[in-house]
Amino acid sequence: MYDPTRLAALVAVSEAGSITRAAERLGYTVPALSQQLAKLEREAGTGLLVRHHRGARLTGAGELLVARARRVLDEMERARHELAQLAGLSGGRLRVGTFTTAGIHLLPPVLTAFRRAHPDVELTVADHEPPHGVAAVAAGEVDLALTHAYEPAETAPLPAAVSAERILVEELVLVTQPGHALASQTARLPLSALAGQPLISMAPTHPPRQAVERALARAGATPSVVVETPGYALVCALVSAGLGIAVVPEMVARTAATPVGTRLLEPGDLRRTISVVHRTDDPGAAAHSFRALLRGAYGRSAG
Repeated sequence: MYDPTRLAALVAVSEAGSITRAAERLGYTVPALSQQLAKLEREAGTGLLVRHHRGARLTGAGELLVARARRVLDEMERARHELAQLAGLSGGRLRVGTFTTAGIHLLPPVLTAFRRAHPDVELTVADHEPPHGVAAVAAGEVDLALTHAYEPAETAPLPAAVSAERILVEELVLVTQPGHALASQTARLPLSALAGQPLISMAPTHPPRQAVERALARAGATPSVVVETPGYALVCALVSAGLGIAVVPEMVARTAATPVGTRLLEPGDLRRTISVVHRTDDPGAAAHSFRALLRGAYGRSAG
């Protein structure tokens, strides 16, 4: 069975004529949409698109699948509408908490899908950097929140009224100024090779990062600049300017606004897990639907 999100992505490319324009329409980054299309081609067992300098066109198999996909998606849209009426999702509101990275790179396509399925539900999005999103859900300030935890870490227990569902697990990777010697090879870099390197230290007093910072200190990385607030865009900008190296989540490195070199680390046990937290007792129909969309978009990457 084909993933409906990926079918919708293929239809969008067929209509837009390019992956870039389709990504803009769907609210995806181009790499994220390309990944979804590659997975769909693996599911189909054949090529669905031919990419060229002016955009992309469907293969014969792609045209066949798009024709069927449109009918499937139309039926699913009608089913969503009817189920929404049964579930009371023809009105009401959904309050979503998020941290910056997820708000930029994960949330938009899911919000788009939710709005398409439930256009009458009022959506609000609030900034809650971890671990504050958990407290906001527990206090009833938001219905659900995207949060994260790092490994290694000393994890705090969740409040009794809150449950968490893992959405995405990613490695932490080295980022350097472009052309830096440490990023010149593809083999994993031993953490010990960071000894003596000037480190852009990422919020060393911020609870989710403290254990990671201690691991880097044990490896001998020397703090060069300390960023006191959890802002990865600033960290990557400082790295790009040559003020030091940094260790950041893979998603951050891949989508950095400033040019950086990257390299995987050895061992690969520095990780970030992104989860959605919600109230255990009565999450509500809207929150339940939103979590299902998150699961469909990213759940297979949860490991």
